[in-house]
Amino acid sequence: MNSKIPIESQLPIYTAAPAVESAIQLHASRRVYIETYGCQMNVSDSELLAGILVQNGYETADGLEDADVVLLNTCAIRENAETKVLNRLKQLNHRKRLQPNLILGVCGCMAQHTRSKMLDAAPYLDLVLGPDAYRSLPAALRSVAAGDAFVNLKLDQDEDYADIAPIRKDGIRAWLTVQRGCDKMCTFCIVPFVRGRERSVPAKLLVSEVKRLVNEGFKEVVLLGQTVNSYHDGAHDFGDLLFAINDIEGIERIRFTSPHPSDATDGMIEAIAGGDKVCKQIHLPLQSGSTKTLKAMRRTYTAETYRELVANMRRRIPNLAISTDIIVGFCGETEDDFMETYHLMDEIRFDSAFMFKYSPREGTLAYKSLNDDVTSTEKGRRLREIISLQEKISLEINQELVGCNTNVLVEGQSRRNADEYHGRTNSFKTIVFPKENSKIGDVVQVNINSATAHTLRGEIVA
Repeated sequence: MNSKIPIESQLPIYTAAPAVESAIQLHASRRVYIETYGCQMNVSDSELLAGILVQNGYETADGLEDADVVLLNTCAIRENAETKVLNRLKQLNHRKRLQPNLILGVCGCMAQHTRSKMLDAAPYLDLVLGPDAYRSLPAALRSVAAGDAFVNLKLDQDEDYADIAPIRKDGIRAWLTVQRGCDKMCTFCIVPFVRGRERSVPAKLLVSEVKRLVNEGFKEVVLLGQTVNSYHDGAHDFGDLLFAINDIEGIERIRFTSPHPSDATDGMIEAIAGGDKVCKQIHLPLQSGSTKTLKAMRRTYTAETYRELVANMRRRIPNLAISTDIIVGFCGETEDDFMETYHLMDEIRFDSAFMFKYSPREGTLAYKSLNDDVTSTEKGRRLREIISLQEKISLEINQELVGCNTNVLVEGQSRRNADEYHGRTNSFKTIVFPKENSKIGDVVQVNINSATAHTLRGEIVA
């Protein structure tokens, strides 16, 4: 056994539900609908919100039409996400006029980031909660029901929600937040200001939670954190945690996102290489191939150390699939800096990439101290060039898999054909194939017979 964490330990992860107060009981019939905007962390937080509601006597609604409380759980990473939420609030305000008792709230990162600006734009909001204030949701609902608006944006570096039982949708993949907050202070990023400092959930509690997920029928667990591999509970680091979860009987696959290159320790690499359930895939954000630009971003690594890290991981983990994040047009990025990014992408050959043009975010260090001096036209050109490059590389990598057999975790019905399933390979590639005698949750072997830059197709091997 590789685990340094005793997986026999059965520490309970959840406290018992508190006694339901009469004020809560008065409004227990309220049904709450949660809409989620943003990344997997936001999905996980919505599950926490649902858990807090259920623990306090409320019900969750399956649709907007069934709800008399609507919460938007939001992201603040990019400006267009905030614009989308504000437009959605305007739509919901029309519904609120027709349904006067409807309670409307915003939770999460956008609430923390925009603060009074959001209240000015949407004065009809009844409650606003930051990401460390979810426990106050029942009190917020009671306050609104009594006729008072409720705002709680206090950051709490001790809050990890380890005692809250999330309410997850049925499925095969479960999101599990193991670390919250970020200490990295990248100049383009708002996360440290809306999520607070790093803190980790105790490993023993996480092991117990994964066992519970297995008992509920989940096949795959995705470990989440702003910089997930900086995880450390005081006694165990991220490599220890991966090995401990790998030793749990019944879990089929373990993934995690998003790690930081500077925290890619030997223990983490060893766990990916040696853990039979840890997927041989990693999302490793590069952001830029120019060391000068990385320094301006405060990314704490150079292009060369990133290159060496990738080479080391590929030596130790055969057939490792790597995805990444790229930003073009950051403050001061010259054409030479951009070409360093382009050439490094061409050299490393990522399986896939999330690519963006830089846009300043109010509240970040770059917004306060750096000049956004690359024109929008130039940003667009650079973005188109790396997208074209990555599409070519992704297609070539995927086409090399044609003729190979691969294990696939069946996730659901294909959107285009009711006779087909879609699933994921160990390297997190999407594959579509005829159902035959398989069912959702099965791990089946599929022969790949065709590929695009984004999707594989195949047949189940008898």
